[in-house]
Amino acid sequence: MAQREENNNVEEKKEEYKQLKGLGFFKKVKYSIVNIEKYPEMATEGLGKAVSYIAKLVVILAIILSVWTLYQTYQMIRQGAYYLANNFPDFSYSDGTLKVNTEEVMKFDNEQFGKIIVDTNTDSEETINQYLNEINEYGTGAVILKNRVVLRNITMIGEVSYNYKESFDSINLTQFSKQDVVNYVQSGQMNSLYFSIFITLFIYSFAMYFINTLWYAVIISIVGYFTMWVLKMRMRYVAIFNMSIYALTLSTILNIIYLIVNIVFNFTIEYFSIMYVTVATIYLMAAMFIIKSDLIKKQAEVMKIVEAQQIVKREMEEKESEREKEKEREEKQKEDREKTKDKSKNKEGKEDKEHDEPEGSNA
Repeated sequence: MAQREENNNVEEKKEEYKQLKGLGFFKKVKYSIVNIEKYPEMATEGLGKAVSYIAKLVVILAIILSVWTLYQTYQMIRQGAYYLANNFPDFSYSDGTLKVNTEEVMKFDNEQFGKIIVDTNTDSEETINQYLNEINEYGTGAVILKNRVVLRNITMIGEVSYNYKESFDSINLTQFSKQDVVNYVQSGQMNSLYFSIFITLFIYSFAMYFINTLWYAVIISIVGYFTMWVLKMRMRYVAIFNMSIYALTLSTILNIIYLIVNIVFNFTIEYFSIMYVTVATIYLMAAMFIIKSDLIKKQAEVMKIVEAQQIVKREMEEKESEREKEKEREEKQKEDREKTKDKSKNKEGKEDKEHDEPEGSNA
């Protein structure tokens, strides 16, 4: 009976594993948030499945970020075109170099787009780094240089740099003037540029957030590995790393929500990255303590099964002993009957001999 119960548990585990193996993306999202006990089973699917899962989450985040940044870029270009036409000095672009007809460094503070710095005369990296530091201190903005433009947004990790030659050569644009830009911005030809900007933003955002997410998974998995050591449990590091990826689910979703809230309400959380790691670490720790608890329960079940087997064994031994004793009693009774029978025969033989003696034998 104990063996049958153990076999049933094994079959149930196999069935659960088959169900988990066919889980879709959204089902995994749900399990990663509300079914922490499923982490070990999901981790057994392998590193590739785990990385593919988190990559899909990062794609959603990168799309939201790219769409918003593209919208900001669109607004900036439209307002910039109006400013160019009415207030900006003449400029021209030719073969990868932008030239603004002024010797002064132009700096603008815009409530929506941040700080904008225009300097097409400098080649000094030290000066350029100073401009970038100003943008970083402000939070958002752009630095327009002779060969590239650098954008900074609070939703981005670092800055995004666009090289003029690479960007404009992709649309077969080698030269233009101020009036050409104003006319171009007001035409429908900007769509191809917007699409190019979106693709660039998406690739950059996905790469940066994907690398950062995997790095967070490494940090969390190291914490998890030492936790396993403290709990005196053995588990392969790759399995802990896979569970760390699933533990990052809620943090990544919170990051997506945070981006949306930040976009709509301009709301910022100073220590969001710390909260991001903390939430994921708590999830991983919870999963490990559940594994430990399950292991203790399984050990208790095994002990119960062993005890039951020992009880059954003792009962069988007692029954066998009783059968042996019964057999011995039966054999003894049989021997006693045989002895009694032999005695009876001997007695009858003597009596027969006495009756068979001749009558005159005593004369």
